[in-house]
Amino acid sequence: MKKIFPVITILILFSLLGLIFFQYMWIKSAKDIKDKQVEDNIVSAQYFAATILTQERNALMPLTRKSDLLFPGDKLQMQYFKPSVIKRFSKDEISDIIRMGFNKFNLKDYPFEFNVSVNAINGDQVYSDNFYKYYLDSANNLNHVLPLEPASGSSFENLVSEEFLSIIVPHQKGLIWKEMIWFILGAILFTIIITTAFFITVRTLLKQKKLSEIKSDFINNMTHEFKTPLATISLAVDALKNDKVAGNKEKSDYFTGIIKEENKRMNKQVETILQAALLDKNEVQLNMKRLLAHDIIVNVLNNINLQVEEKGGKIDVELEAENDLILADEVHFTNVINNLLDNAVKYSKDNLHIKLSTKNAGNHLKIKIEDNGIGMNKETLHRIFEKFYRAHTGNVHNVKGFGLGLSYVKTMIDAHHGTIKAESVLGKGSSFTISLPLPK
Repeated sequence: MKKIFPVITILILFSLLGLIFFQYMWIKSAKDIKDKQVEDNIVSAQYFAATILTQERNALMPLTRKSDLLFPGDKLQMQYFKPSVIKRFSKDEISDIIRMGFNKFNLKDYPFEFNVSVNAINGDQVYSDNFYKYYLDSANNLNHVLPLEPASGSSFENLVSEEFLSIIVPHQKGLIWKEMIWFILGAILFTIIITTAFFITVRTLLKQKKLSEIKSDFINNMTHEFKTPLATISLAVDALKNDKVAGNKEKSDYFTGIIKEENKRMNKQVETILQAALLDKNEVQLNMKRLLAHDIIVNVLNNINLQVEEKGGKIDVELEAENDLILADEVHFTNVINNLLDNAVKYSKDNLHIKLSTKNAGNHLKIKIEDNGIGMNKETLHRIFEKFYRAHTGNVHNVKGFGLGLSYVKTMIDAHHGTIKAESVLGKGSSFTISLPLPK
């Protein structure tokens, strides 16, 4: 697991980066193709409009004879009138013809500005109102210029000054991006989904890895916890078989007492594990009743004082809460206080010093337990209430337990509609603050 996990993570990461790269290349390629397609369509529409604009209009230039032979008077008339596009078509007519071309070549939603001029933009010209505004912004707008030449063989050929049709599609690039927006959003959406799936997968693998480590620690601790009393019981039984011990009532009672105590210890460990299983299934029934928290705290302190004295430590008690009446389950609330004090003793250093205090805060009772023990780092503090999690202090077995104590405490406090907050500084100690609502 340790070796394959990094490999899986790296492979998925490279796959994700490759997917993002090819998505980018696909969008870029699609954009280039769309640019070329729109450019070609604009040019085709421009040629279409130019073809119509350069055709003869008999209504404007009536010929009195059907013959192709022109009389001198007709020639002078045509030279004088200069049958140019500018003179033959109005601005609106030119706009309509260009729109026909745009509609023909799939550019219905594209706006345009135009200009028809003699010698580019000098001399006579017809142009749309906003042509020059977009013409000056050459960075964002392309100017498509096409010479207008009468059709070969037309009666206007060689009689018209050279004219140019200029067409500008305002913000052409922006319009293309707008057309592609759904493709781009779709690509981004699915990339985000795949990226999210990647992170969820990695996170799940990490959790599984941690659960595997916790499981291994739990099995090791459980083996250790059961092995010690079993070995002690085995030695006591062997001792009882000895003839000298069997004939001595005092020694027999001593070894029998050891067996009984170790048996109780094993039963307690089994009960702890079974209790955790019941908590998982939400099958623990609370016998809620009105209790004085100070009385329960004093009883727990009486039981734990012996452990504190053995370590040469001391407990400072400040029961300052004026109202300590709570609605709680006596057994489970007693276990909560006992577990927190037991942890303070377990994870202590030299000169053990525990401080337990109570006070009222609004309609809540606050119980605070502080110690000057080994403390916790940020990762441990973040996970301290997780089931089976135990803070490592160098040796897995240097502190006994299954990692169920604080998980049980958190579950019970939640069941009592209270809150618990842990604070700690590595090497300086920890503090746990319980807040329980006072009954009305």
